[in-house]
Amino acid sequence: MKLIIQIPCYNEAGTLAIALDHLPKVIDGVDEIEYLIINDGSSDATIDVAREWGVHHIVNFKQNQGLSRGFIAGLDGCLRCGADIIVNTDADDQYEGSDIEKLIRPILDGEADIVIGTRPIDEISHFSYIKKKLQHIGSWAVRKASDTDIPDAPSGFRAFSREAAMKLNVVNDYTYTLETIVQAGRERIPMTSVPVRTNEELRPSRLFHGMYEYIKKSVLTILRAYVMYKPLKAFMLISMPFVILGLAIGIRFLYFFAHDGGGGHIQSLLLACTLIIIGVLIFVIGLLADVIAANRKILQDVQYHLKRHEYDGNKETD
Repeated sequence: MKLIIQIPCYNEAGTLAIALDHLPKVIDGVDEIEYLIINDGSSDATIDVAREWGVHHIVNFKQNQGLSRGFIAGLDGCLRCGADIIVNTDADDQYEGSDIEKLIRPILDGEADIVIGTRPIDEISHFSYIKKKLQHIGSWAVRKASDTDIPDAPSGFRAFSREAAMKLNVVNDYTYTLETIVQAGRERIPMTSVPVRTNEELRPSRLFHGMYEYIKKSVLTILRAYVMYKPLKAFMLISMPFVILGLAIGIRFLYFFAHDGGGGHIQSLLLACTLIIIGVLIFVIGLLADVIAANRKILQDVQYHLKRHEYDGNKETD
């Protein structure tokens, strides 16, 4: 049983060694523990720090690609190196490294394929009151969109089985945390969460530059993921107000038509027809999106089998 701990890095020379020092070296039930960093176009000495510390694997981007692409590239690197379990953590030492054993235990026991570390949000001193509330609201929205009960959706401290890692895809450029939960929930990948601890802040977050940007990007990510995995329901919800309002105005026109011939109310009839047509067109778009989603599922299944053939073939060769 091989565990690979991956760490996305972007100019993390000042904190990387601290985070690496706190990672476990031995875990009961794990035969090998290796470490992998994703150097996302760093311009400082991040790679030198990693090599000096003794990191086993380095995935290197010459130019910054963003957290999502770095995360997927890390999964790919871990799978190619024969990982049975992959843990993703941060280079700023936000998460308590010794909790990795607790994080992977449900996978080792065969209870889940994805495990999310739940932070004590309300107890984190460097989180403002507004940020704490937004974290809770965002997690609630992800739970509704994914049909899961994950309490801390934005947490980047998570573990994946080999099977789960081969099934995941991320299409947004902002963050993998929200989309992967929605995907896993909709694809019925066994998922759970465990409470974890956090450390004192070593540097400010670089993922967003303000609360407005955080809210905007998070909302768009959740909506996009929901539409991707439940397109018919999403477009039906959008179309219903147009159809209902159009029918209400149409009924109003029929009432006046029955009483006085509808004189002076032709505008209502035109508006009702326009709203109903818009609603029907949106519903038709939903039907087309649903067909595309079905094709995407087929492509994902093909991609999964190709990955399994490639990665497991490499593992047998190794």
